[in-house]
Amino acid sequence: MSNALFEVTGLCKGFDAPAGRLEILKGLQFSLNEGEFLAVVGESGSGKSTMLQIIGTLERPDSGEIHLEGRSLIAMGEAAQAEVRNRKIGFVYQAHHLIPELTAVENVSLPLLVQGMTVADAEARAMQLLERLKLAGRAKHVPARLSGGEAQRVAVARALAARPRLILADEPTGNLDEHTAGEVFDLLQQLCREERAAVVMVTHSRALAKACDRMLMLHDGVLVPA
Repeated sequence: MSNALFEVTGLCKGFDAPAGRLEILKGLQFSLNEGEFLAVVGESGSGKSTMLQIIGTLERPDSGEIHLEGRSLIAMGEAAQAEVRNRKIGFVYQAHHLIPELTAVENVSLPLLVQGMTVADAEARAMQLLERLKLAGRAKHVPARLSGGEAQRVAVARALAARPRLILADEPTGNLDEHTAGEVFDLLQQLCREERAAVVMVTHSRALAKACDRMLMLHDGVLVPA
């Protein structure tokens, strides 16, 4: 195994279909260093979201290995995987999935409170991120009072709150107009570099993908240079 922060080797996943076994992922391999931003593009249905689910330990592969900071995520039990998801992996989705009853600062604080941090410390960290994302003035607003771009920036702050080592982003700007999408992406990229988190971002936007450190295409179950 290399000295990479995150490494995927030989990852395979298939599903049983009426016409026979459908192989979605066929031996995926890639690695990421601290602060590295990888974009994965591909047609709808190519398996990009399945790949993210597996490397985020939300679904098991048929075979292959996933290492984060030198530890095998596949070899862990469910409780240990849940702990890794809580402390080491941040998720950003196309829909922001904020809790509607909570304010922006409360949504960002929530992962830290789950870890046992005090309310004061959690909110201090949350406000630090909201300020960096130009949302300090919206901290006390519930999601319904935020624009789409603001809500997605809150979701980015929540994903980064616990200082994860790996960020998995599934079409994080897919619901936004081009200008707002560019703003959210720039802030996500800047913050992840500052926090030294590695990022795997699935996107349909070639423009955003080209702004990443690397771009790969998932085609016929295999990752190839794009």
